[in-house]
Amino acid sequence: MTNLLLVLPDFDIKPYTHILPSLEKALISTADLLTLDAPDIAKRAQVPPGEARKLANALLDGLHGFDNCDEGPGRQGGQIDVREVGNGQALVERWRAISTLDDGLDAKLKGGIGVGCVTEVVGESAAGKTQLLLTLLLSVQLTAPDGLGKSALYISTEAPLQTTRLAQILKAHPKLSTLPAKQQPSLGRIQSTHVHDLEAQDHILRYQVPVVIERHNIGLLVIDSIAANYRPEFDKGKARDSAAESFAKRSIQVAQLGVLLRDIARTHNMAVVVANQVADRFLPIEPSSQVPQPSQHTQRSRPGSPPRSTNGRSAQMSQHLPSDSPTEAALLSTDDPLAFDHQQRFLTGWGDDPSPNLKTPSLGLTWTNQLAARIALLKEPVYSGRLAVGEEVSSSSWKRTFKVVFSAWCAESKTAFEITEGGVRSIAEVQPEAEAT
Repeated sequence: MTNLLLVLPDFDIKPYTHILPSLEKALISTADLLTLDAPDIAKRAQVPPGEARKLANALLDGLHGFDNCDEGPGRQGGQIDVREVGNGQALVERWRAISTLDDGLDAKLKGGIGVGCVTEVVGESAAGKTQLLLTLLLSVQLTAPDGLGKSALYISTEAPLQTTRLAQILKAHPKLSTLPAKQQPSLGRIQSTHVHDLEAQDHILRYQVPVVIERHNIGLLVIDSIAANYRPEFDKGKARDSAAESFAKRSIQVAQLGVLLRDIARTHNMAVVVANQVADRFLPIEPSSQVPQPSQHTQRSRPGSPPRSTNGRSAQMSQHLPSDSPTEAALLSTDDPLAFDHQQRFLTGWGDDPSPNLKTPSLGLTWTNQLAARIALLKEPVYSGRLAVGEEVSSSSWKRTFKVVFSAWCAESKTAFEITEGGVRSIAEVQPEAEAT
């Protein structure tokens, strides 16, 4: 297997050493083993079909994390006994999550941030990422069902841990401030460190973090932010001289980081939450006097899909665009299912609604594939009055949205929220009154 240990570094290959050389010689990859039928693999590599099927099943169980799960109701040797699960109640009882300390957000997340997997919180500056992460550092210390009764580890790549803000949340949050003194979270149960480069980050995650987890009973690992050390590392002059090599190297390192974080979450049965930055997406340069013709289309803007309707601020701003200029929705529409403009609305958190400031999470699709869940914190300005030609644009407040882009344990959703002295708080949607009959 050419890439077996890269996909699953902790996979036990001893029971399969008698067929691995044949599989390696036949260039059977991990993807082939998971997607092809066992008889086809056996014929291609000249190995017994039963052994190929046994290896494929073991590899699938390893990817699901069953081998490292604790024993419990409905489990035998890390496997789920369907006969004992019944209606799924045993699986529900085993589900553990860290509360956001807000009932509205927890309802969308089916209890909170899942344990045993990697969750990303992405958004632009001042969107509320750090506020949510600070709340999780406190809530993980609570007993079930809100927390795990464990400590937290905070790794910063930018600003140091905001202890003043933590104390403010602890004092002002209604759920935390009313707890008895012995049950309240403590800043002393939050371990923190600061890393300045990728080399230090890798060393800390591989060698120091496992020790800290065992020594201090850590239930939550927070990294804020995951992309900060990659930008200066790959923006150096040498990297710019060979952009393709730099991009390939970064993709490999990002994939290795994802494997490492997933292994930490699964092995120690804890939650790993990372903050991520965003980058702006720019439209293709087109002549302002004419709409792109079908013969000039690219993969980024192919004709055929009807432009998405605009509303809100987008519609308001479009009134000032020349009538013959292509709209942003038209430039981003595409019929190619493999194009990023088609898929990004399902992966990034931006693109399903018309917006004048499209963003995309840093580190690209390579990093996206490492995640079990992505939460996008969106913000858009709320203008005090109608925009007029020549009027200076000014916003009086921000409209914030807590968006579950994808998740392994809950459905996609959108929830309005605000940042308060006590942390993040969802805003109940006001239902329009029914018209009188």
